[in-house]
Amino acid sequence: MDDYKASKEAFVSGMTGSTVFHVNMISGVAMSSIALYSALRSRVQAFGSAYFLAEFVILAMPLLLSMTLFAEAPGALSLLLLVPMLVLLLLPPLERGTPLPAESRDEPTSPNGRSRAETPPMHSSQSLNPLPALTTYRAHMMLMTILCILAVDFPVFPRILAKCETYGVSLMDIGVGSFVFSQGVVSAIPIIKDISYLQAPILPKLKTVSRKMIPIIVLGIVRVVLVKGTEYPEHVTEYGVHWNFFLTLALLPVIEVLLHPVILRIPVALPGLWIGVLHQFALSSGGMKDFLLNASRSNVIFANKEGLISLLGYVSIHILGLSLGTVILPPSPSFFRKQQHQLLDGPSSHRPSKLDPSAPRQNAKIVIELFSYSVVWWMLLAFVRLGLEVSRRMANISYVLWVAAYNTSFILGYILLDMVFFPTRTLKIRDPTDPSGKRLLIEEKGPKSSAPALLEAINKNAFILFLLSNVATGLINLNIQTMFVGDMKAMCVLCAYSMGMCGFAWLCRRKRLWKM
Repeated sequence: MDDYKASKEAFVSGMTGSTVFHVNMISGVAMSSIALYSALRSRVQAFGSAYFLAEFVILAMPLLLSMTLFAEAPGALSLLLLVPMLVLLLLPPLERGTPLPAESRDEPTSPNGRSRAETPPMHSSQSLNPLPALTTYRAHMMLMTILCILAVDFPVFPRILAKCETYGVSLMDIGVGSFVFSQGVVSAIPIIKDISYLQAPILPKLKTVSRKMIPIIVLGIVRVVLVKGTEYPEHVTEYGVHWNFFLTLALLPVIEVLLHPVILRIPVALPGLWIGVLHQFALSSGGMKDFLLNASRSNVIFANKEGLISLLGYVSIHILGLSLGTVILPPSPSFFRKQQHQLLDGPSSHRPSKLDPSAPRQNAKIVIELFSYSVVWWMLLAFVRLGLEVSRRMANISYVLWVAAYNTSFILGYILLDMVFFPTRTLKIRDPTDPSGKRLLIEEKGPKSSAPALLEAINKNAFILFLLSNVATGLINLNIQTMFVGDMKAMCVLCAYSMGMCGFAWLCRRKRLWKM
């Protein structure tokens, strides 16, 4: 057992990774699968009783193939998905969007269906319109993470896609950062709904957030106990001897609350970028890089140096995700900035608020701003990489910029796919119930877009699936010597595993099992 443990640890250690282009090509398979799905949904009737199986084959299997059998040729796999999509585009679009199980979820609507008044609502509880592209992005990111967790233990998963030892880029390296970035995006929801939350006293907010994070901290501690107790193979240089990803995840919302006074007053991306730069300064000029690479693990602090040192980098990623959330979730990219100015102006402004977060989303403006952010992040990454290679282990500034550029670009891609396959028009019409004739209603015309039902189900219980995948991966590794399994047998195990994870999500699609 000790020999196998040492061999297994060596099997996932010392990796130098692949290239940014290769990682993008593998991730692009996910977008190609969505393009095919969208073409089917907009041109062909639903799949009937085989709905789950059809979505699994179209949306989940390509992801598994892209990181295993097609890992060396992800472009060929994308082409296999895009050719039938192009053929389907020859068909005329359906008059109305095909009803999906995902569309049966409860959504707030106005008395006029999808129409929203341009003047603010009379009630205090405001809701944001759903953004299907965000659901698709988060679910696909989670699905890739779940698949990688187990696939990396088999030789069919190329070593160039496994986490790099110190420097380099790989699929699993971007997966960790993307998980944090996506959590940052959705953490923007409460402050967009009620920006005064940023002005609320810090201590009560810290207590509330800390209570919510206690279960995640407990999970992190339980994972340490189980790993040590079962002598499960572990990669110590990822986070340290006792630290793990759960502990990092638990601390990020707490640190975000401490930054609320800053977030209220300046563009949200700035503190995220500043933290990344200060973290890099500490690594390069403050001796933290030498400490991380060379210090012996002589005490509990030194033993967990990777987890502690990389924390600031992940804070930077989380805040940059939060910044993106304030752009894509409200009705317009400038909505949150207007909220900031309105709140800081205080009671001196006697004009009533006209900011309605439930108004229809201005997708064209959002796309332009996302494209601008993408260009900026990719250019900064290219410049920084001239002298500083990417390091997930340190979460250095190159890694932060890579995660921001990658996720911004792919969210932009998912939004563009929605706009292409399910175009809508925004019209302003006079409210017939208003005698003065001054009240206007904003109405959206066009086919209704929604995330695929399977991805909606995965997104609804994403964290539970993440926990379940960790448990399933542990059980499989305790019963199978995965590093000696042939490709065909490995693919059978991985297909059964992915089917089980997706099946669980599908069965629980009508209920959120854990609300964080």
